Amino acid sequence: MIQVIPLPFKISLLITEDGRIYRGVNIEVSSYSLTICAERVAIFKAISEGEHKFKTIFIASDSEKITSPCGACRQVLWELAGDIDVVMINKHGEYKISKMNELLPISFDKTYL
Repeated sequence: MIQVIPLPFKISLLITEDGRIYRGVNIEVSSYSLTICAERVAIFKAISEGEHKFKTIFIASDSEKITSPCGACRQVLWELAGDIDVVMINKHGEYKISKMNELLPISFDKTYL
């Protein structure tokens, strides 16, 4: 049986340096630890299509609060997109813009391996 999935809690739009747009939505499954956030869906989709240079990610939620990326998304975005702009938007259109290095100030990356 196919279930109807409601509109996503959160969506993201990842913009490449040359203006291409990649969309991501939260993908949730019964085993919640296997859920993947919209931000990672967008960047994995872009990378799978050959993109490697990113400019901005927009994260919009249907929440009252401005929702920032989770820790896993921050790590993935930092390693794969670098110090891009992150625009976080709530359901009222209120927004905050941060750089990735502000959201993950003391980052761990391949230079530590």
